[in-house]
Parts: sequence; C-alpha cells; structure tokens
Amino acid sequence: MTDVGGVDLSGKVALVTGGGRGIGRAIALGYAAAGASVAVVARTAEQVEGVGAEIEAAGGAALPVALDVAAPGAATEMVSRTVERFGRLDLVMANAGIVSPEQPVGPEADFAAVLDVNLLSVHALARAAEGHLAERGGKFVVMGSGASRQPMPGGAAYSVSKAAVSMLVRCLAVEWRAQRIAVNEIIPGPVRTDIGVGIIDAPNLPPAIRMEWFKQPDDVVPVALFLAGLPDDGPTGQVFSLLGRDL
Repeated sequence: MTDVGGVDLSGKVALVTGGGRGIGRAIALGYAAAGASVAVVARTAEQVEGVGAEIEAAGGAALPVALDVAAPGAATEMVSRTVERFGRLDLVMANAGIVSPEQPVGPEADFAAVLDVNLLSVHALARAAEGHLAERGGKFVVMGSGASRQPMPGGAAYSVSKAAVSMLVRCLAVEWRAQRIAVNEIIPGPVRTDIGVGIIDAPNLPPAIRMEWFKQPDDVVPVALFLAGLPDDGPTGQVFSLLGRDL
C-alpha cells in the first residue's frame, strides 16, 4: 500500500476533514493507499465508518471521527484523538466545506454558518495541529475554490469564505515557515460531488465555467498526493489549481 504515483507516505499520519464522501473520501483513500494512517472526519458516523472500513479492508489503518468541524472544541478533539491513536500527526487536509442556498447576500445566520465551516473551523484546526506538525515538520493543505477569485451570482457567502481562507493559507505559510510546516491550497475546479453538482448544474453558470473540465473526486487525488510528498521545507503559501482557466 505504498508508493502511489511515486508518493510513499509510510509511517505518516494524516487527518482529513470532510472525509466521509466526495473529494475528502477520495483523498483519504489515496493517502491510505500511499501508506499513511488516516483519521477520517465528517459529521455522519455512517460515512466515516464506511471510509474507515474501506481503508482497513485494503490493509491500512484508519480512525473514523464523527463530529461537526464547526462545533466548539471540535478541532482540539479531532487532533487529540488522532495523536492518541497513532502517536503523531504529519499531514492535515482541511477539506470540509458547505455552501449556502443561492441568494444575493442572504440572511446573516446563513452567511455566518458558511464562514464557520469554511473559514473559522480551518483556523481552529490550524491552531490545534500546529504543535504536532512542528515536531517533525509537516503539511497543512486547504481545499480552496475558484469562487474565491471569480464569484458566481448568489454565492456571496461561499466566495467570501474561500477568499478569506486563501489568505489564511498565505498567512500561515509565512508564520510557520521556520517550523518547516508547508501550507498550501488546492483549487479543484468543478467536481461532481453532492455540493459540486448543484453548482455545475446551476442555470446561471458563467459561460467560461461551462467549458471547464468537470472532474470526478478521484481526479483531485494526484495533486493531494503530490503536496503530501513534497519536502517539508518545499513550496508553501502556494495555490495548486486544477482549473481549465485562469484564476
């Protein structure tokens, strides 16, 4: 279960949020196939337990963690449980994300809920993981979106949250460089997930997006593995895009 696409994560421990389905599930399975032990985090117990079972059936090691990443104390809990189970933490994939109902700006509560998951939970996870990642050098990868640069009508909360988390990546990269923690962002472009299909099929989708490469979740795994396999003092504060157009 090692050397997947030239990347060997044997002995490494990864934590993947939003890992119960879609892109997160694909990345969790990819990390496990490359040899990492993987903590799989999502709200739905059935989903994370299913992914954990897939990893273990293939001979890997998994820790299903069912919780809401935006809940108070969630970041500390998921990191603590991961380190308690596997003894270390080398790689974080902050993939969990939500969108709000399509609306120009939307009610304050809806807007705040999107920021809670897409931005504040990532910040909390970074704070909880920093000390463990700094022990040996590590990786912190955030799932971004092209909407952070090219907003779509009705998607203000999502676009703002992704723009903000993109700047958080850059800030963390500067702050953590001396600790050899690489912080990078993946922009996957349109992916056929439960969230993505609603965006891809939107009637007011800009023409440029209609000409995009509409990916499956597995298509995002190679870049996630590439970032996981880079040196800890390698690229940081960078955007790795799978878009078929300019950002």
